[in-house]
Amino acid sequence: MSQAISFLGLPDHLAEGRPRAVIFGAGHGSAYPGRDSLSAAAAAAIRAASQVDAPLIGHWDFDLGGPLFGDGPVCCVDIGDVETAAGDGAGNRARIAARTAEVLGAGAAPILLGGDDSVVIPFLAGFAGHGPVWVLQIDAHIDWRDELHGERHGYSSPMRRASEMAHVAGIVQVGMRGVGSARAEEIAAARRYGSHLVTAREVHAQGVEAALRHIPEGARLVITLDCDGLDPGVMPGVAAPTPGGLSYTEAIDLIAGAGRRATIAGFDLVELYPEADAGGLTALTAARLVINAIGAIVRRA
Repeated sequence: MSQAISFLGLPDHLAEGRPRAVIFGAGHGSAYPGRDSLSAAAAAAIRAASQVDAPLIGHWDFDLGGPLFGDGPVCCVDIGDVETAAGDGAGNRARIAARTAEVLGAGAAPILLGGDDSVVIPFLAGFAGHGPVWVLQIDAHIDWRDELHGERHGYSSPMRRASEMAHVAGIVQVGMRGVGSARAEEIAAARRYGSHLVTAREVHAQGVEAALRHIPEGARLVITLDCDGLDPGVMPGVAAPTPGGLSYTEAIDLIAGAGRRATIAGFDLVELYPEADAGGLTALTAARLVINAIGAIVRRA
């Protein structure tokens, strides 16, 4: 699927060889009754922000310790957006899961640009048959509601639904702080499952190893990054800004450390709210986070 503006100006296919990572967007997942996604235009905003770095792909990237693709050719493509529609939760879930499975079947790591956090559920569902996988969630909230307003696949439930997927072997959740969206019963459910809950304060005090130590070495890992997992001073354009979040450096160290400890099998970035993004800072930071994820995937020996 072609895209008017691709992430970093990447092609939609490679003339030779197979890509190691494939980017696609999804604007809508499963909305709550009477609500639409505040993040439907986020993928376009992230792609637009990435154009600053598009002419510089071959330059030295200090986040990565070298050019994005090292000494090799471009091995990541952007295939555009999955067709989604507000109010078509079941259809959106089916199409996102199918696209994810298609990318995995081609031997590449899928990178999803959301969309709100509800798109994470079908993204993770698409890994069925390509597991087992661990999930590393970076988020201010644990997203463990069983249902909200009668909807079981909304943005408050992705980790609860992930815990029910047979191919998900374990979950590490990092960045929680403040009141969040969890009641005592959701915390209890997450702990019964065995989810490893690492607060933002623990990362500030102990470094990213506070989260990384819970990921089994050599595991296949899917990283799901909610923009509100980072501090609003870094990513203000979110629906629920909460002070005390991860810094940009902590976030990229977490991605890089996960890539060294495990194999990153997939990555998604969700919950960017373009209308609240003063000066485009959130989209710019999001683009840099995606670049770091690409680097962690394709630069691995």
